[in-house]
Amino acid sequence: MANIHPTAIVGKKAALGEVEVGPYAIIEDGASIGDGTKVLAHAYIASGTTIGRDCEIHMGAVVGHTPQHLHFKGAKSFLKIGDRNVFREYASIHRGLEEGSTTIIGNDNFFMGFSHVAHDCRIGNNIVLCNGALVAGHIEIEDAAFISGNVTLHQFVRIGTLAMIGGLARVNKDVVPYTLIEGDSEVCSLNIVGLKRSSIGEDAKAEIKKIYKLLYRSDMNVTQALSEISKLGGLAPEAAHMVEFIKRSERGICKHRKIKTESSAEDI
Repeated sequence: MANIHPTAIVGKKAALGEVEVGPYAIIEDGASIGDGTKVLAHAYIASGTTIGRDCEIHMGAVVGHTPQHLHFKGAKSFLKIGDRNVFREYASIHRGLEEGSTTIIGNDNFFMGFSHVAHDCRIGNNIVLCNGALVAGHIEIEDAAFISGNVTLHQFVRIGTLAMIGGLARVNKDVVPYTLIEGDSEVCSLNIVGLKRSSIGEDAKAEIKKIYKLLYRSDMNVTQALSEISKLGGLAPEAAHMVEFIKRSERGICKHRKIKTESSAEDI
């Protein structure tokens, strides 16, 4: 049975499991919230939002509201959120833009204060968005990516698995999995610490390092590098994913920073 504070406003057609709803929270008709989820004071859950189990919606967060888009004309659209996600103070997550469209968020993600996810994004699992991170529309973020504070991501970009975006960075190209981005869409190195902490096997890490060197540390362009990479033979799934990500890029991938020295990728 739901535990709802008497000052909260909950639509009669909202579907609530065994949840906690704090003071002055608002949950519109058509919202659905799974067991174990906590909606704290002054949070706002809009119609068309489905939230899974054991999530936390902190003070002032706005979840599932209409897109911030000049062409939005009141279409019936949706936001689908998985389990064990945390939305901290004043985070905002918007539903889809077009009729029937959906913004999708997976499981075990952490959205810090004032972070924003726009319409029609695809957010995977185990992702961190730090304070003030801004994710524009139609962006895909793959599992275990880390988006630092006050980062801005351009619409339609793709952020690869286990990529890390440094604070204040501006990203307008696709970010290759396992890489570290700083500044103006610049690749600095592999995400060495992230790879060390991951469960990726040593053979796969060695292949990722080879791909990175061919792609970013040689004098070859992307097409030439992919040709050389194809000669490596059968790759581990993690390395193969890195290659397929590059091949599927429509916006192009982030370029390497032009500096004389950089963090070594030898000690993965």
